[in-house]
Amino acid sequence: MSKNSKSKDNSAARMKRKDYEEELEKLQVKLCHLQQWIKQKGLRVIIAFEGRDTAGKGGTIRAITERVSPRVFRIAALPAPTERQKTQMFLQRYIEHFPAAGEVVIFDRSWYNRAGVEHVMGFVSDEGYQRFLKLAPVVEKYIVNAGIILIKLWLEVGKEEQERRFQARINDPMRQWKLSPMDIESYTHWDDYTKARDKMFDVTDSKEAPWYIIRSDDKRRARLNCISHLLSTIPHKKIKNDKVKLPKRPKKSKYDEQRGLKGRNFVEERF
Repeated sequence: MSKNSKSKDNSAARMKRKDYEEELEKLQVKLCHLQQWIKQKGLRVIIAFEGRDTAGKGGTIRAITERVSPRVFRIAALPAPTERQKTQMFLQRYIEHFPAAGEVVIFDRSWYNRAGVEHVMGFVSDEGYQRFLKLAPVVEKYIVNAGIILIKLWLEVGKEEQERRFQARINDPMRQWKLSPMDIESYTHWDDYTKARDKMFDVTDSKEAPWYIIRSDDKRRARLNCISHLLSTIPHKKIKNDKVKLPKRPKKSKYDEQRGLKGRNFVEERF
């Protein structure tokens, strides 16, 4: 992935839906090939998604997972920690969701909550925050050395685009569920989140577990770029499968398949 940090011209035309869907289908086919490779080789993969509010993490994760098996690609979107979990080691409740052989676990926000929202909003002490920054690279080195493929992704959305997306959520009843009191309060802390992001990158962007940044002002391009990056990050080959042939059914069935349905409650056909 290019390390060029220059932002694309915000005035550039957003990707058309037709072009996006055509490219997405191609990449999703390749994801299915990757899935077979991961299962056959018993790979263990963690994909940690982080980024600013409204950056498009949920939509990107859906684009990755909508055509693959949920038994292979598992999503871990952990709720706020319980009182008991607040007393645990910062990584403890996430380790429970780590992959076994042949699995990919996608964290929709991860242990980096401690370096982001918990730090900015004052949910962790400065001592706890500094301890996290010190230990996270060490723990991640052990994770990688244990044979787990760890991919850390940061979705970056611009200030104006974030405001536009917040307004869209406020005005759309089908998106209002995405707004939480924490989102509204966090909105005024743009600079604080920027400083926290930069500090996090400085300390945890390691050789063993580097960060990869995806610009997401154009959600469609971001999703495609993300999937393309994942496919290039995990070396794999297309596995050739034997062609499946359906066996023949008996020509004459002795059982009336409609008999057991007579007199049952059917859903009204309104469409």
